[in-house]
Amino acid sequence: MRHSTFTLPTADGLDLHVERWDPDGVEVVGVVQIAHGMGEHARRYARLAEQLTAFGWIVMANDHRGHGLTAGRQEVGEGGLGDLGPNGWPGLVDDLGVVNQCIEEEFPALPIVLLGHSMGSFAAQLWVLDHSADIDGLVLSGSTALDVAVSVMEPGQAADLSALNAGFDPARTDFDWLSRDDAEVDAYVDDVLCGFGIDVSANDGLIAAGQAMADPSILASIRRDLPILLIAGEADPLNFGLALIKMVEARYLDAGIESVTAHYYEGARHEVFNETNRDEVTLRLLDWLALDVPSAEPNPTPSPGTGGR
Repeated sequence: MRHSTFTLPTADGLDLHVERWDPDGVEVVGVVQIAHGMGEHARRYARLAEQLTAFGWIVMANDHRGHGLTAGRQEVGEGGLGDLGPNGWPGLVDDLGVVNQCIEEEFPALPIVLLGHSMGSFAAQLWVLDHSADIDGLVLSGSTALDVAVSVMEPGQAADLSALNAGFDPARTDFDWLSRDDAEVDAYVDDVLCGFGIDVSANDGLIAAGQAMADPSILASIRRDLPILLIAGEADPLNFGLALIKMVEARYLDAGIESVTAHYYEGARHEVFNETNRDEVTLRLLDWLALDVPSAEPNPTPSPGTGGR
């Protein structure tokens, strides 16, 4: 595996920091674009990238605005970590398109899969409503029915990740909800680029976006032949015992999506790729990529109403 980094300019003048991992010695079969979660950064997906590149997948993942090396300062607060800036949540969602366009221009013949985790999955759910023709597969990890999950929140609140730990008392750390693997939780706690929420304005934008993700008339805009994979832990507090991720699954099926696959893991918590059963999770992802995502061969002309790249 070969690792590199670069930056991409956005329309509002921000430079996105992007991590890239390339296969070494194996044939390239496609590109996986990763959208990471709130209060973390792209380099945390290096292990997953190593496993994907071994099977020929290029992996690209940007640090969201207000996160990682894209943030103006490597400290929490105004102009730094958690501050998404003037364009806030809509800007973060649009950034997915910036990375997607970069991939499309460099690899026009390769399938592109968007993998969003947690907050990145919310951005992916929203972005795909208008851009399902720009990808060949969608993976949602640690996701939820956002409109229901945030229904108890009032506008004007900042996101507090440690609040998700309430169901794990007595807790060893404020982030036991992430994984059953203590070493993974400790690595997160010790990482100065992890553990924060986003600013009030951006969080308000995220909450408001949940309605569009639940609207059947808007969901109907997603092309019917887009393969979708849902991955979730049964003990992930974001999905309320799988009830809300199963709601997402039902919504896609009701919208006429022809291939919706779900893998739910008993006892697993929020970060399934950092869980004690992570190898099983990754193998199932690789199987889905091989079986459900169109190959690198040129795709046939899509039938009317289905879209496609």
